[in-house]
Amino acid sequence: MDQLFTTNIWSITALSAALLPLISFVLILLGKKAKGTKTAISVISVSFIISVFVFFQIWNKQPLHFQFNWFSIGQNVFTAGVLLNNLSVLMMVLVTGIALLVHIYSVEYMKGDPYLHRYWAYLGLFCFSMLGVVLADNLFLVYIFWELVGVSSYLLIGFWFTKDAASQASKKAFIMNRIGDLGFLLGIIILYTQFQTLDIEKLFGNNGLLSLTVIKNGYWVNGIHQLPQIWITIAGISLFLGAVAKSAQFPLHTWLPDAMEGPTSVSSLIHAATMVAAGVFLIARVFPVFDSTVLSIITVIGIFTAFMAATIALTQNDLKRILAYSTISQLGFMMLALGIGAVGEGLFHLSTHAFFKCLLFLCAGAIIHQVHHFKENNHLEFDHQDIRNMGGLRKQMPITFWAMFIAAMSLIGFPFFSGYLSKDAILIKAFEWAEIQNGIWKIIPYLGIITSWLTTFYIGRLIFKVFYAKAEIEIKVKDPSWYIKLPLIILAISCLFPLFSWNPLQFEESWILNGFPVKLGLHRENIFHTIIPATVNLVSVLILYITFYIYAKKPKRLSQPNILVNFSKEAWYINPFYQLVFVMPVNSFARVCYAFDKTIIDGFINLLAQLGVISSKAAVFIDKNVVDRLVNLTGSISKSIGNLARFFQTGKLQHYLVSMLLIVLTFFILKYFTI
Repeated sequence: MDQLFTTNIWSITALSAALLPLISFVLILLGKKAKGTKTAISVISVSFIISVFVFFQIWNKQPLHFQFNWFSIGQNVFTAGVLLNNLSVLMMVLVTGIALLVHIYSVEYMKGDPYLHRYWAYLGLFCFSMLGVVLADNLFLVYIFWELVGVSSYLLIGFWFTKDAASQASKKAFIMNRIGDLGFLLGIIILYTQFQTLDIEKLFGNNGLLSLTVIKNGYWVNGIHQLPQIWITIAGISLFLGAVAKSAQFPLHTWLPDAMEGPTSVSSLIHAATMVAAGVFLIARVFPVFDSTVLSIITVIGIFTAFMAATIALTQNDLKRILAYSTISQLGFMMLALGIGAVGEGLFHLSTHAFFKCLLFLCAGAIIHQVHHFKENNHLEFDHQDIRNMGGLRKQMPITFWAMFIAAMSLIGFPFFSGYLSKDAILIKAFEWAEIQNGIWKIIPYLGIITSWLTTFYIGRLIFKVFYAKAEIEIKVKDPSWYIKLPLIILAISCLFPLFSWNPLQFEESWILNGFPVKLGLHRENIFHTIIPATVNLVSVLILYITFYIYAKKPKRLSQPNILVNFSKEAWYINPFYQLVFVMPVNSFARVCYAFDKTIIDGFINLLAQLGVISSKAAVFIDKNVVDRLVNLTGSISKSIGNLARFFQTGKLQHYLVSMLLIVLTFFILKYFTI
């Protein structure tokens, strides 16, 4: 009874943390616009506090699972409920914590926007949707909230809907995510077909149905149910496809850079711990379903995406797009970790990435915000997001500089910063994994190291170009208000190692990592734990010096445009390829359908209409000139006969006698002539 009470009370408490942002969404849309800011911040603050309480109650303790019967179809009963374990409560704190800081930041950043109340409402819907994904105890509920995340992100990315670029970006994000969601739905259908349940704990928990199934005679067997073995691979690929779209992995990654058209505060929320993290969360949630084939696919997609996005970020000039490709690359690292079975390391990097990537975007937003106001106040014309138009902001915006510097060091993975612990954990695990692999698989950890060095170059280029280089346009700005500076300071502190581990050099002592099952690897004393961090960081220091020399000390163009530079600037020409192969044929087909509809279908319908008009006119003519005239003629004849008969009805006796006499005479005359 005590256990049941505890389960119910903490599940309801966690559920309230998720429902509060939904209440905020409704209240802001229905209430007074002026109170939207206070309502949104108050609600997300309470939600964060509740999440922290739930976290300390659940972390490293017995998971709690509360559920009730939802509906039934025939003999099949569907349940709904809340599942609280280490993964869900960690994500609760990350989502609400990052969201709270973004809300505070938005007070200044979004100040004066004519649709500000909508912004606060959409943020509430977004947070509710993501918390729903985190807490849902079955895949059907996860899918519902998964779609709500897509809807709310569509609203936020296209928030400035008067800009055509923002409108197009929101549609692109929505459509590309629907492609992945079809895969997710197919995976759900396959699992339900095999197991007759979508309960996450029953399917993927310890001694769950996935762990009890066997492959026998080419069939995937679960009790009396069985499917051909290929379906377990199809189910895994389908579920991974949903994560590919949400977490912007190749080939469904192209929506994320375009999503930068939304407010920077939205970008930070999407990139840090919410939408793009949902894909990594999903893979960790359903991890037991993946067989070796699917894990290999996840590994390849992850490392390729990480490398590809890093090479693209090298030559981008838009401040936010550099960070967008950085996010894609870091998500690739997380997928790599999941693919090699290092689930804990992948989730550890998701956690550290949430803080330093949110900080990078909020710093970028602070810079863009101040430079934009400088441009407007001085009636200048230049791109206020292009790093080539910036420079020397280190002394003018010291707090923003130090915050972004700390976030950059964490992204690079320098010692004493959180990114060092999680990124090196993935690289070391990748080398340990490669030790037991054969052939081409052994190059994967080396691609990871190269990607890490590329990361150092592009983030160093950004820092030195924006804060150290001499600006082509003399910009005079200062740090923004405390509404922006306070979140930057809190996030900067969170990017240091003590939040994650008391030992700044050993990731194994991280409390987050130890909260998840650890894949057995080589002993701590193996050479990888020493040589990899040392090599990566020594080369990174050299790369930073080269970057500083190129972009700050003696600024010059790195290289003239060539095939490789253009290949990077055009993002590997993937967007033009999609435009040529998918968008243009679809548009052409749509135009053909439109022409067919307008010319053939509409023409046929119009012809029928014209024939109907002509036949109706003919019917009118016949009715008026034939039918009506015949009817009128009949009436006239009847009238004439009537008038004639009336002529004889005079009412005088003598007239009737004369008439009878005339009739008799006529009769005799006719009789006489006929004889």
